Amino acid sequence: MSPDVVTYGETMALFAAEDTGKLSVGSRMNLRMGGAESNVAIGLARLGTSALWAGRVGADPLGQLVAREIRAEGVTTVAIVDSEAPTGLMVKERRTPGTSRVYYYRSNSAGSRLDVDDVPVDAIRAAKVLHISGITMALSPSSARAVRYGMEVAREAGVTVSFDVNYRSRLWSADSARQAFSDILPLVDIVFAGADEGRLILDNDSATEGEVCSALGARGPAHVIIKLGADGAIAAINGAQLIQRPHPVVAVDTVGAGDAFAAGYLSELVRGGSAADALQLAALAGAFVCLSPGDWEGLPHRDDLELLQLHEDLVRR
Repeated sequence: MSPDVVTYGETMALFAAEDTGKLSVGSRMNLRMGGAESNVAIGLARLGTSALWAGRVGADPLGQLVAREIRAEGVTTVAIVDSEAPTGLMVKERRTPGTSRVYYYRSNSAGSRLDVDDVPVDAIRAAKVLHISGITMALSPSSARAVRYGMEVAREAGVTVSFDVNYRSRLWSADSARQAFSDILPLVDIVFAGADEGRLILDNDSATEGEVCSALGARGPAHVIIKLGADGAIAAINGAQLIQRPHPVVAVDTVGAGDAFAAGYLSELVRGGSAADALQLAALAGAFVCLSPGDWEGLPHRDDLELLQLHEDLVRR
C-alpha cells in the first residue's frame, strides 16, 4: 500500500550532552538522530498515519543509524547511500537545564547532495500529501531543485502540498530565503510558519499574526497555520480565521515541537477531520513532545494525547 504522506530531506546523527554546562569542558554524550522531515514522518506513524521518508546518508555507521531508527518507527524508509559524502552531524549542548544550543556539521554532507533523481516520484503520485521543509531548500542548489520538482509532481497529480517554512538563518540570508519561499508558495496548499517567519516572507516586521495569515493565504495556500509556541496557533483556512488555544505544559525540551505540530495537523486531515480538529490534534502533539528530551523520542501515539486533557492524575492499570 502507498503511504499517505511522503516527505524527504536531510536527517543527521545527533550527539546530545547528558550534562548541563559547556561542551568545551567535556560532557557525556548520547548518540541519536534527527531531522525535520523524518521527525514529521515518525510523528505521523505514531499517530496512525502511514508515511514515507527519503533522503541521502553517508556510507558510514551514522548513516546506518539514521536509516535503522527511522525504519524502526514504522516509516517506509528510502535511505540513498552516498559513498562520496558523510552523514551530517549535529551536536546539542545543554547550556542550562531549560535551554539548549545546537551546532551543525552538515556542509557538503550526503543529505545536502539530494537532487531531483532522488525524489520518490511514484510514491508522491500515489500519496495524499507531500510534506517538505524549508531547511531542505537551503542546503544546496540541488536540494532546492529537488524540493520544487517534488512539489510540481504533486501538483500535477492532485496531491496536497504541505510546506513548513523552518527558516534557519545559519543556512542562508533572509533575502535569499524570502525570494525562495515566495517563489514556491503558489505550489503550496498548506503552509506552517512561525509569526516571524511569516513576516520575513512578507518583508513586513510590523504585521500582526492575523495579517500574516491573510497575506500568506493570498499568495496561494488554502491552509495557513501560524505557530505561536506557548500561545497556541492562529490559522486562515480558505480565508476563515481559526484560533487554537495552547495546552500548557512544563517544557523539558521544545526542539521538535513544530514537527510534532505539523504531524498532528496532517494526520487528522488525512483521516478526514476538519481543520479545527486538525489544529486541536496539532496543538496536543506539539505540547506533548515538549515533555521529553530529544527531537522525536517523545512524539505521542494517539492514545497518549488524552493524558494532556485530564485535570487529575491518571494511573493506567
